[in-house]
Amino acid sequence: MRKHWTSLLAGTVLAFSVNAASADDLVIFWAEWDPANYLQELVNEYTEETGVVVTVETTPWPDFQTKTFAELNARGDAYDMVVGDSQWLGAGSTGGHYVELTDFYAEHGVADIMTPATVTYYAEYPKDSGRYWSIPAEGDANGWAYRKDWFEDPAEMAAFKEQYGYDLGVPQDFNQLIDIAEFFYRPEENRYGVALYTQTAYDAMAMGVEQTIFTWGGELGDYATNQVDGILNSPQNVEALEAYRKLYTFTPPNWTQAFFLENNQALTEGLVAMAMNYFAFFPALNNPSINPHAEVTGYFANPPGPYGDHHAALGGQGITVVEYSNNKEEAFKFLEWFIQEDVQKRWAELGGYTAHAGTLASPEFLEATPYNQAFADSMEIVKDFWANPVFADMLFQMNDRLHPYITTGEGTAQEALDALVEDWNKTLGN
Repeated sequence: MRKHWTSLLAGTVLAFSVNAASADDLVIFWAEWDPANYLQELVNEYTEETGVVVTVETTPWPDFQTKTFAELNARGDAYDMVVGDSQWLGAGSTGGHYVELTDFYAEHGVADIMTPATVTYYAEYPKDSGRYWSIPAEGDANGWAYRKDWFEDPAEMAAFKEQYGYDLGVPQDFNQLIDIAEFFYRPEENRYGVALYTQTAYDAMAMGVEQTIFTWGGELGDYATNQVDGILNSPQNVEALEAYRKLYTFTPPNWTQAFFLENNQALTEGLVAMAMNYFAFFPALNNPSINPHAEVTGYFANPPGPYGDHHAALGGQGITVVEYSNNKEEAFKFLEWFIQEDVQKRWAELGGYTAHAGTLASPEFLEATPYNQAFADSMEIVKDFWANPVFADMLFQMNDRLHPYITTGEGTAQEALDALVEDWNKTLGN
């Protein structure tokens, strides 16, 4: 039994449909990446126990959402299970694609065994309704990697203390993170302070920005009323966006469309002191064949904001039964198997990142990798917004309005957020 507990999934939900090939066999549709391979290993063990063959079928990430919703909207039966972004929860439930799991939760005590934040954000819709549509399966959060050797260099520590008046170390709040990024920003040495998410092809920049907004105590809107005016463009959100813009000024050159690959490369190439990334992508940084600085790379959860608020942007997945499945009985049997504690431990051993509270708290898990403690800490503070059924339009409007300010300083933070409020009001029908 391999025990490396190393990988996460970012931003997805696992859903069930039916495969016409067999009354019992199940097909899982997911994005093409290592966690899908780990899941195939896990479900092979389900096959050994039950005789039900489970196949994990994959497609490249850029095609994943389009292909999934084409099948769901057509009420097709090409797959028995689909793994998609957690943001799909609103569209999947209100669109009639997902089976409600509230009774399953009550029968099996799911809310008692999974980390509370993952139940809230992976499973419940509408928010605070007590209605559940998925089982938390694969946790993820936005965190940070950093160069321990730079931080622990005596000369750097002395210079930092003289300049900022406190000890250089893992930042205790977001303002310290900004100070550290500023301190290590040395373009003449080809050394830079930080690598941030700025990509606008999907949700990268939005996740980095929303994490900062939450850290300042802000919100993107009101779930119950869809109100955004006065919330999205609040004073604390303006401060948060200004902070993200300031951090951007300490990134490497041309850092205008950066996501997980670029941020990891910034560390492996020795360019930056700190890099934002989802924990899903930290296993590569712990691999010496990929990261020559693996032994001196450390990890920490997103620090609190200036007013004491402490949050991290949510990634992760849950398992949801698709309404059109002709194989719901086998799907629910699979769910019953999946939530067992020994299965959750095995899922983590294979490389998945469980949302199971007991496993996350176990010494075996916390000590298995350099980033598991930071991951477990992050799963206690994750927060999300995007389960709204019209999230896709809202997301790309956010990208269009905020990216020019963040990357070029165009306009002001207040102007960018005010314009986004107008966009979202139209999209939300306010």
